[in-house]
Amino acid sequence: MTQSQVKTDEKKQHFDDIYVAETPVPFKERILDELQYVSDDFNRQTFDRLILPWVKEKTADGSPVNFVDLCACFGNTTMATLNGMDYQAIRANWRDEQACQRVDADRRFPAHTTGIDISGNAMAYGQSCGLFDEAIVSDLNAPSAEDRQAVDSAMENADVVISTASLVYLDAETVNWLVDAFARGKGEGYMLVNFLNPFALEKTDETKRALLEKLDFVGSMASRHRRMSELEQENYPGEDWSLLEIWVLRRRG
Repeated sequence: MTQSQVKTDEKKQHFDDIYVAETPVPFKERILDELQYVSDDFNRQTFDRLILPWVKEKTADGSPVNFVDLCACFGNTTMATLNGMDYQAIRANWRDEQACQRVDADRRFPAHTTGIDISGNAMAYGQSCGLFDEAIVSDLNAPSAEDRQAVDSAMENADVVISTASLVYLDAETVNWLVDAFARGKGEGYMLVNFLNPFALEKTDETKRALLEKLDFVGSMASRHRRMSELEQENYPGEDWSLLEIWVLRRRG
Protein backbone atom coordinates (compact mmCIF):
# COMPACT_ATOMS: atom_id res chain seq x y z
CA MET A 1 0.00 0.00 0.00
CA THR A 2 1.11 3.57 -0.54
CA GLN A 3 0.47 6.48 1.77
CA SER A 4 -1.44 8.37 -0.90
CA GLN A 5 -4.01 5.60 -1.18
CA VAL A 6 -4.55 4.41 2.39
CA LYS A 7 -5.45 5.93 5.73
CA THR A 8 -2.23 6.12 7.73
CA ASP A 9 -1.02 6.94 11.21
CA GLU A 10 1.79 9.43 10.72
CA LYS A 11 3.49 8.25 13.91
CA LYS A 12 3.88 4.78 12.39
CA GLN A 13 6.67 3.87 9.97
CA HIS A 14 5.53 3.29 6.40
CA PHE A 15 7.42 1.18 3.88
CA ASP A 16 5.93 2.32 0.59
CA ASP A 17 8.90 1.42 -1.61
CA ILE A 18 9.13 -2.09 -0.14
CA TYR A 19 5.47 -2.87 -0.75
CA VAL A 20 5.71 -2.07 -4.46
CA ALA A 21 8.96 -4.00 -5.04
CA GLU A 22 8.80 -6.90 -7.50
CA THR A 23 9.97 -9.50 -4.98
CA PRO A 24 9.89 -9.82 -1.17
CA VAL A 25 13.67 -9.60 -0.78
CA PRO A 26 13.60 -5.91 0.31
CA PHE A 27 10.79 -6.79 2.74
CA LYS A 28 12.97 -9.55 4.17
CA GLU A 29 16.06 -7.36 4.52
CA ARG A 30 14.50 -4.19 5.91
CA ILE A 31 11.57 -5.55 7.93
CA LEU A 32 12.10 -9.23 8.74
CA ASP A 33 15.84 -8.80 9.36
CA GLU A 34 16.39 -5.22 10.53
CA LEU A 35 13.21 -4.96 12.62
CA GLN A 36 12.97 -8.63 13.71
CA TYR A 37 9.44 -9.06 12.36
CA VAL A 38 8.69 -12.20 14.37
CA SER A 39 4.92 -11.91 14.62
CA ASP A 40 4.15 -14.63 12.09
CA ASP A 41 5.41 -17.21 14.58
CA PHE A 42 2.59 -16.12 16.88
CA ASN A 43 0.05 -15.87 14.06
CA ARG A 44 0.87 -19.47 13.23
CA GLN A 45 0.61 -20.58 16.86
CA THR A 46 -2.80 -18.93 17.23
CA PHE A 47 -4.00 -20.36 13.92
CA ASP A 48 -2.84 -23.84 14.92
CA ARG A 49 -4.57 -23.64 18.29
CA LEU A 50 -7.91 -22.17 17.26
CA ILE A 51 -8.46 -22.80 13.53
CA LEU A 52 -6.28 -25.66 12.25
CA PRO A 53 -8.16 -28.51 14.02
CA TRP A 54 -11.40 -27.43 12.33
CA VAL A 55 -9.67 -27.02 8.96
CA LYS A 56 -8.11 -30.50 9.21
CA GLU A 57 -11.52 -32.00 9.91
CA LYS A 58 -13.19 -30.06 7.10
CA THR A 59 -10.56 -31.05 4.54
CA ALA A 60 -10.27 -34.70 5.63
CA ASP A 61 -12.04 -35.82 2.45
CA GLY A 62 -9.61 -33.83 0.30
CA SER A 63 -11.94 -30.95 -0.47
CA PRO A 64 -10.22 -27.55 -0.20
CA VAL A 65 -11.13 -24.65 2.03
CA ASN A 66 -11.41 -21.17 0.56
CA PHE A 67 -8.51 -19.29 2.17
CA VAL A 68 -8.29 -15.48 1.83
CA ASP A 69 -5.27 -13.37 2.77
CA LEU A 70 -6.70 -9.84 3.07
CA CYS A 71 -4.16 -7.02 2.56
CA ALA A 72 -1.69 -9.82 1.98
CA CYS A 73 1.39 -7.92 0.82
CA PHE A 74 3.88 -10.65 -0.24
CA GLY A 75 2.04 -13.41 1.63
CA ASN A 76 4.33 -14.09 4.59
CA THR A 77 1.38 -14.88 6.87
CA THR A 78 -0.02 -17.32 4.33
CA MET A 79 3.39 -19.00 4.40
CA ALA A 80 3.13 -19.18 8.19
CA THR A 81 -0.45 -20.41 8.54
CA LEU A 82 -1.03 -22.44 5.37
CA ASN A 83 2.50 -23.76 4.83
CA GLY A 84 3.45 -23.89 8.51
CA MET A 85 6.67 -21.90 8.10
CA ASP A 86 8.27 -20.05 11.01
CA TYR A 87 10.09 -16.71 11.00
CA GLN A 88 13.48 -18.23 10.23
CA ALA A 89 12.10 -20.42 7.44
CA ILE A 90 10.41 -17.44 5.77
CA ARG A 91 13.63 -15.42 6.02
CA ALA A 92 15.60 -18.27 4.45
CA ASN A 93 13.02 -18.67 1.68
CA TRP A 94 13.28 -14.96 0.84
CA ARG A 95 17.07 -14.73 1.13
CA ASP A 96 17.62 -13.72 -2.51
CA GLU A 97 15.90 -13.16 -5.84
CA GLN A 98 16.27 -16.79 -6.89
CA ALA A 99 15.28 -18.53 -3.67
CA CYS A 100 12.07 -16.54 -3.29
CA GLN A 101 10.68 -17.76 -6.62
CA ARG A 102 9.26 -20.90 -5.00
CA VAL A 103 7.78 -21.71 -1.59
CA ASP A 104 10.01 -24.09 0.35
CA ALA A 105 7.18 -25.85 2.24
CA ASP A 106 4.08 -27.68 1.04
CA ARG A 107 0.58 -26.63 2.05
CA ARG A 108 -0.54 -28.33 5.24
CA PHE A 109 -4.12 -28.77 4.03
CA PRO A 110 -6.04 -28.49 0.73
CA ALA A 111 -6.90 -24.87 0.01
CA HIS A 112 -7.90 -22.49 -2.75
CA THR A 113 -6.01 -19.32 -1.86
CA THR A 114 -6.93 -15.76 -2.75
CA GLY A 115 -4.62 -12.83 -2.07
CA ILE A 116 -6.10 -9.33 -1.90
CA ASP A 117 -3.85 -6.26 -1.84
CA ILE A 118 -3.29 -2.84 -3.37
CA SER A 119 0.19 -3.83 -4.65
CA GLY A 120 0.03 -5.37 -8.10
CA ASN A 121 3.66 -6.47 -7.82
CA ALA A 122 3.04 -8.28 -4.54
CA MET A 123 0.02 -10.07 -5.98
CA ALA A 124 1.92 -11.02 -9.14
CA TYR A 125 4.70 -12.43 -7.00
CA GLY A 126 2.26 -14.40 -4.86
CA GLN A 127 0.73 -16.04 -7.90
CA SER A 128 4.04 -16.70 -9.65
CA CYS A 129 5.54 -18.55 -6.67
CA GLY A 130 2.37 -20.54 -5.98
CA LEU A 131 1.24 -18.88 -2.77
CA PHE A 132 -2.01 -17.58 -4.26
CA ASP A 133 -4.23 -19.41 -6.70
CA GLU A 134 -6.08 -16.19 -7.36
CA ALA A 135 -5.27 -12.53 -6.71
CA ILE A 136 -7.31 -9.35 -6.53
CA VAL A 137 -5.48 -6.02 -6.86
CA SER A 138 -7.52 -3.22 -5.37
CA ASP A 139 -7.44 -0.11 -3.20
CA LEU A 140 -9.98 -1.35 -0.68
CA ASN A 141 -10.69 2.15 0.61
CA ALA A 142 -11.77 3.21 -2.89
CA PRO A 143 -12.49 0.09 -4.96
CA SER A 144 -13.93 0.11 -8.44
CA ALA A 145 -17.35 -1.48 -8.82
CA GLU A 146 -15.72 -4.55 -10.38
CA ASP A 147 -13.15 -4.83 -7.60
CA ARG A 148 -15.79 -4.41 -4.93
CA GLN A 149 -17.85 -7.23 -6.40
CA ALA A 150 -14.82 -9.55 -6.60
CA VAL A 151 -13.67 -8.79 -3.04
CA ASP A 152 -17.21 -9.08 -1.70
CA SER A 153 -17.59 -12.52 -3.29
CA ALA A 154 -14.20 -13.71 -2.01
CA MET A 155 -15.03 -12.67 1.55
CA GLU A 156 -18.53 -14.13 1.49
CA ASN A 157 -17.30 -17.48 0.17
CA ALA A 158 -14.24 -17.68 2.41
CA ASP A 159 -13.85 -20.44 4.97
CA VAL A 160 -10.75 -18.80 6.47
CA VAL A 161 -9.70 -15.14 6.31
CA ILE A 162 -6.41 -13.83 7.67
CA SER A 163 -5.69 -10.11 7.89
CA THR A 164 -2.54 -9.42 9.85
CA ALA A 165 -0.97 -6.05 10.76
CA SER A 166 -3.04 -4.41 8.02
CA LEU A 167 -6.46 -3.38 9.34
CA VAL A 168 -4.86 -0.15 10.54
CA TYR A 169 -4.71 0.93 6.87
CA LEU A 170 -8.45 0.50 6.26
CA ASP A 171 -11.06 3.12 7.07
CA ALA A 172 -14.12 2.32 9.18
CA GLU A 173 -16.49 2.00 6.22
CA THR A 174 -14.15 -0.48 4.53
CA VAL A 175 -13.81 -2.60 7.65
CA ASN A 176 -17.60 -2.73 8.06
CA TRP A 177 -18.10 -3.71 4.42
CA LEU A 178 -15.52 -6.53 4.60
CA VAL A 179 -16.79 -7.89 7.92
CA ASP A 180 -20.38 -7.78 6.65
CA ALA A 181 -19.40 -9.72 3.53
CA PHE A 182 -17.64 -12.44 5.52
CA ALA A 183 -20.45 -12.65 8.10
CA ARG A 184 -22.98 -13.10 5.29
CA GLY A 185 -21.32 -16.33 4.14
CA LYS A 186 -22.90 -19.72 4.67
CA GLY A 187 -21.46 -22.33 6.99
CA GLU A 188 -18.75 -22.20 9.61
CA GLY A 189 -15.88 -19.85 8.91
CA TYR A 190 -13.02 -18.23 10.80
CA MET A 191 -11.18 -14.93 10.69
CA LEU A 192 -7.72 -14.26 12.18
CA VAL A 193 -6.92 -10.56 12.60
CA ASN A 194 -4.21 -8.45 14.24
CA PHE A 195 -4.31 -5.23 16.23
CA LEU A 196 -1.12 -3.20 16.62
CA ASN A 197 0.03 -1.40 19.73
CA PRO A 198 0.71 1.49 20.28
CA PHE A 199 -0.48 2.66 16.85
CA ALA A 200 -3.95 4.11 16.07
CA LEU A 201 -5.60 2.87 19.25
CA GLU A 202 -8.90 4.65 18.60
CA LYS A 203 -9.17 2.96 15.20
CA THR A 204 -8.35 -0.36 16.86
CA ASP A 205 -11.24 0.07 19.30
CA GLU A 206 -13.58 0.96 16.44
CA THR A 207 -12.49 -2.10 14.46
CA LYS A 208 -12.98 -4.41 17.44
CA ARG A 209 -16.52 -3.15 17.90
CA ALA A 210 -17.28 -3.76 14.21
CA LEU A 211 -15.97 -7.32 14.43
CA LEU A 212 -17.84 -8.16 17.63
CA GLU A 213 -21.08 -6.77 16.23
CA LYS A 214 -21.09 -9.32 13.39
CA LEU A 215 -18.92 -12.26 14.52
CA ASP A 216 -18.38 -14.44 17.57
CA PHE A 217 -15.14 -14.07 19.50
CA VAL A 218 -13.21 -17.38 19.75
CA GLY A 219 -9.85 -16.57 21.35
CA SER A 220 -6.82 -14.31 21.38
CA MET A 221 -3.10 -14.02 22.05
CA ALA A 222 -0.75 -11.13 22.87
CA SER A 223 2.72 -11.14 21.34
CA ARG A 224 5.61 -9.18 19.94
CA HIS A 225 5.19 -7.84 16.42
CA ARG A 226 8.51 -6.25 15.43
CA ARG A 227 11.04 -3.78 16.73
CA MET A 228 10.13 -0.15 16.29
CA SER A 229 11.92 1.94 13.71
CA GLU A 230 13.89 5.04 14.73
CA LEU A 231 10.95 7.24 13.71
CA GLU A 232 8.55 5.24 15.85
CA GLN A 233 10.87 5.25 18.85
CA GLU A 234 11.04 9.05 18.57
CA ASN A 235 7.25 9.23 18.46
CA TYR A 236 6.78 6.74 21.31
CA PRO A 237 9.68 7.35 23.74
CA GLY A 238 10.69 4.38 25.84
CA GLU A 239 9.12 1.80 23.50
CA ASP A 240 11.39 -0.67 21.69
CA TRP A 241 8.84 -3.18 20.37
CA SER A 242 5.56 -2.85 18.56
CA LEU A 243 3.18 -5.34 20.13
CA LEU A 244 0.41 -7.41 18.62
CA GLU A 245 -3.01 -8.58 19.76
CA ILE A 246 -4.17 -11.56 17.70
CA TRP A 247 -7.88 -12.35 17.58
CA VAL A 248 -9.78 -15.27 16.08
CA LEU A 249 -13.49 -14.83 15.33
CA ARG A 250 -16.15 -17.12 13.88
CA ARG A 251 -19.25 -16.70 11.75
CA ARG A 252 -22.47 -16.87 13.69
CA GLY A 253 -24.93 -19.68 13.11
